[in-house]
Amino acid sequence: MIQSTTALETTIQTITSALVTTPQPTGTISFSLVGLILALAFTVSLSWIMWWMLHPPPMVSRDVAKARRSVDAIKRILVPTHGMPYSDRGVELACRLGAEQNAEIVLAYILEVPRTLPLGAELPREEKKAKEALARAESIVKLRGLPAVCKIERSREAAEEIIRAAKEYDVDIIVMGVRPRLNPAQMVLGRTTETLLRRAPCEVIIDRPPQEK
Repeated sequence: MIQSTTALETTIQTITSALVTTPQPTGTISFSLVGLILALAFTVSLSWIMWWMLHPPPMVSRDVAKARRSVDAIKRILVPTHGMPYSDRGVELACRLGAEQNAEIVLAYILEVPRTLPLGAELPREEKKAKEALARAESIVKLRGLPAVCKIERSREAAEEIIRAAKEYDVDIIVMGVRPRLNPAQMVLGRTTETLLRRAPCEVIIDRPPQEK
């Protein structure tokens, strides 16, 4: 504290000596332009320091700080899409989640090939649908100014391929939109969603829009 006071006094003396010149023979005191500038800069700086001391930032608990750091660490987000409105909503949600960190958005369309067909069987209609869905999803990402990676993968089960892609791209989080209303034959959240929640190597966010009345 004594050293800080001494340093402050030294600074004031330096500015005063720069501001005030030797008295002239007539008994008047002249001021230099450099001294006036230094005095003004010193006054502004001192005012800012005083304001900062009187307005300290709010105290943040360790748990709150940890939560903030965990979100800041998101650098790559995987978004499975099917070209449906709820899938596009999931893309938009992922973009907003990763906007502050400029996260890379990995867009994946999974072609589920029936077991009755070879995995490499030609599916022109489905492949066209996949390209259109990815193009629409990519336009959403570009509108947000984020980098995007698009991929079409074939698999017997969508969940298995999504998990594989999450590991391949080392994503921090998976964001997936699901239909607001499921068929009676489907499980509570759907087969793919349930598998992801149980086995995904990273955090998973499921976005289910409200049902239209």
